[in-house]
Amino acid sequence: MSDQLKHECGIALVHLKKPLNYYKEKYGSHMYGIDKMFLMMEKQKNRGQDGAGFASLKLDLKPGDKYFFRVRSFDQQAIHSVFKKINKKINQFLKLEEITPDSDNFYRNTPFLGRVMLGHVRYGTYGKNSIEYVHPVMRQNNWMNRNLILAGNFNMTNNDELFQSLVKLGQHPREQSDTITIMEKIGHFLDTEVISSYKKLKSKGIDKADMPPIIEKNLDIQKVLKKSSKKWDGGYVIAGMLGHGDSFVMRDPHGIRPAYYFEDDEVVVVASERPAIQTVFDTSYKHINEVPRGKALIIKKDGKTSIKEILKPKINKSCSFERIYFSRGSDADIYRERKMLGSLLVSQVEKSIKKDYLNTVFSFIPNTAETSFYGLIEKLKKRNPRIEKIAIKDAKLRTFISEDKGREDLVAHVYDITYGVIRNSDNLVIIDDSIVRGTTLKESILKMLFRLNPKKIVVVSSAPQIRYPDCYGIDMAKIEDFIAFKAAIELHKKAGTYDKIIDSIYNKCMESKNKAVYKKNYVKDFYKDFSPEQISSQMSEMLIANNSNIELEIIFQKVDNLHKACKKHKGDWYFTGNYPTQGGNKVVNQAFINFVEGKSARAY
Repeated sequence: MSDQLKHECGIALVHLKKPLNYYKEKYGSHMYGIDKMFLMMEKQKNRGQDGAGFASLKLDLKPGDKYFFRVRSFDQQAIHSVFKKINKKINQFLKLEEITPDSDNFYRNTPFLGRVMLGHVRYGTYGKNSIEYVHPVMRQNNWMNRNLILAGNFNMTNNDELFQSLVKLGQHPREQSDTITIMEKIGHFLDTEVISSYKKLKSKGIDKADMPPIIEKNLDIQKVLKKSSKKWDGGYVIAGMLGHGDSFVMRDPHGIRPAYYFEDDEVVVVASERPAIQTVFDTSYKHINEVPRGKALIIKKDGKTSIKEILKPKINKSCSFERIYFSRGSDADIYRERKMLGSLLVSQVEKSIKKDYLNTVFSFIPNTAETSFYGLIEKLKKRNPRIEKIAIKDAKLRTFISEDKGREDLVAHVYDITYGVIRNSDNLVIIDDSIVRGTTLKESILKMLFRLNPKKIVVVSSAPQIRYPDCYGIDMAKIEDFIAFKAAIELHKKAGTYDKIIDSIYNKCMESKNKAVYKKNYVKDFYKDFSPEQISSQMSEMLIANNSNIELEIIFQKVDNLHKACKKHKGDWYFTGNYPTQGGNKVVNQAFINFVEGKSARAY
């Protein structure tokens, strides 16, 4: 990835089915659950480094006993900060109270030693990077079964509408973030369900003190989630714990965001990434399932699980960009897909270098492009391709210490290069996983490669051209940031069609906005007069700067090939503009309006 993206989040949930002393006796540690949560979050730190949080629930405590605990951090090493705080709290308590692991009160009183645990790693896509935006978030109540702890990987495209629906209910939300909106929506219907059960039991003459266990046993989480999610538009995986011990993980009806689970007689585990579960619980691929689209995995206090439909599943649009860039490459499917993405680039690369393998060097930009590189080279092995490690990322180089004036030069040296392996007669083929804004490509990578003075540089993206904003999790809200969009602008200006096409699309977008009807992505019209090859060629012209003595060509993956490689993951709106929800069309049209009006604002 040439450009930094803010994206995604990761969740981890562990429900211990047995009493805590079971795990102490079998595995030798009373920290078994906490240790597993640390590993689950650490294995998913690629998904979020803006913050981390952890919450745990104790079960079957007496009134007055503290039963839930939470700690969050937005420190630079947030995961380690969280678990350092947990360990410190536990050790301080044990020392102060003189409670030993063998005492009867150990598990009941020791902080954080719970049986249901929820963790989260955050990449901020909305709001400031402060502790209040770090999950899990909490909605507290004196009724145990009305306490809600929530964490998720989500972004709602219609948060304004959802916020107003809370206002219409008579609520006064403390802020307008989608996190708070979703939590309060679920919390409202949770309250409604509990109160309804309370009234029914009261009418039957059941003593009030005897009601909570009955309410909890019969609590219909499916019903709560159905009512809460009726108008949600976005990509989401939402995980929640209720104060008495029930928990759930719900996935959007298109399956845009990922969620996997594993269950045996000891634990129920949920994570955003399958390899995290495989590694931490030493289990095989076949034992891990995906939470189905539009459904929720519901885990009762006693550990019994069920899959319940919340929203009717819609056409599968699970994110294909997830496969290319976000996820850990150790997942078996993702590894195969990335290799195939590389192999499917062969025909375009051969055409570019005119099959001159003798005078061509192949390499890649670390790190997520490496697997695609292997796929390309494996396909070319009969040609005996020349392979060299050209780009080496300098992990020690930090640019934040420099003033803006000197920062550009430092950025240009983030990568080191290998000198002496490229001849003036050579083509240099470099594979990247994707090209978004082209900023780092121009200011760092290409400047570095030009110093090698090859005959021709071919930059190959294993992803298609990114043309449209994402609104389901990645912080790519401004359409004018994309180099593909900038290239289309230049092509329209050359053709003399710029003003006409801008006015046409703007008027359509405004009409859609005024009518509040979002059935069409009108920004597609901006690209329709140009082939992908024309746009790529214009990008090359924009990126080559003053190095005109060296030929530069940029090659992108074809969308059809993307679908061949990622057969089960059809979410391609970044490349095609085919958003799975009307909220996507709303966002892209608003992004275009913002561009025309000169507003530097996010479109959602």
